[in-house]
Parts: sequence; C-alpha cells; structure tokens
Amino acid sequence: MVKLNKIYTRTGDDGTTGLGSRERRLKSDLRVTSYGTVDEANACIGMARVHLAETEPRIDAMLARIQNDLFDLGADLATPDTGGVLEYEPLRIVQSQVERLEADIDALNAGLAPLRSFVLPGGKPAAAALHLARTVSRRAERLMVELRNVEGEIVSDAAMRYINRVSDFLFVASRAVNDNGALDVLWVPGQNR
Repeated sequence: MVKLNKIYTRTGDDGTTGLGSRERRLKSDLRVTSYGTVDEANACIGMARVHLAETEPRIDAMLARIQNDLFDLGADLATPDTGGVLEYEPLRIVQSQVERLEADIDALNAGLAPLRSFVLPGGKPAAAALHLARTVSRRAERLMVELRNVEGEIVSDAAMRYINRVSDFLFVASRAVNDNGALDVLWVPGQNR
C-alpha cells in the first residue's frame, strides 16, 4: 500500500532517485527515463479522457483501465529484475493485461472502415489527444527497447507487448472517436508539392 505523508523528501536534490529495489540511480538513467515516459503517456491519456467522459463512456472506461495498467508498468520498470531476492513480490505486467488490451482493440476495430491511407493526427479534440498519447507511448516503447538492450537490464516480454499494444489501442480509439473513422484526416502523399 502506498502512503504519502510528505511530497518532498529532498533525497533527489542530488539528481538521483530511488528505485523499488532501494537502489539509487541518476534521474537521467535510461530506466528512470523509460518509466518517466510511461508516466508522460499516462498523463496524455488523462487529457484525452477529459474530452471523452461524457461522450464515449465505453472508451473512457477502457482508458481508465489502461491508466491503471500504466502505473503497474511504471512499477514494473522501477523495480529492476536482477534475479536477486527482494523483501516483497514486485508488481509485474502479466499476459492477461496484454490479452485484455487486445480484446479491447479488436472490439473497437470491428466497427471501423478499412484504411486506404495513413491517418494524420486530428479530427475531434479527443482523437487528436489520443494521437498525442499514442506518440508518447511509442517513445516509451523505444526507450524500453533501448533499456532492454543494455547488458544487465531486464524488461519482460509481457511489458514490451503491453506498451506496444497501448499505442495500437490509442490509434484504434482515435479512429473510433472520430465517428468510426469518418472524421479521420487522411494523409495525401505529395499534396503540397
């Protein structure tokens, strides 16, 4: 259980932060940057939800679950898997979270017309906000891939699958919000030459 009595601790004034393993790392460390970017994607989803709560309750509920899962992902990344023994069982992303997200993607995608071009971020404000969240989640994914390729750093397969599906979900959700794709802004190659 999380208990926050005091928001500032002064322990990070030296440019370091504590991981779930009690190890301290620089705030610029790739692991810290990875879970910080997951948090940034989560904040973008929160901004998208402001536009959806009343008009798209089904999608809003899906996004609420994703926001909670992204905190799980942040906790997963903030507690490096070193193979050592911890005082507690660390929170990890599991395959059932990936599968639920895939089911949500399939449910939304079923009502969409097939694409014949790439989609530009835009349409309704909620769709544009979902596109922004999508691009931030893709950045988080790239950072997690980079972290995974550092010797001694472990990022689970389930965590990688989950962050990959988040951006897929956000793309499909943006189209659903855009009247099932009718309001999508399509890319026209070379249009302004």
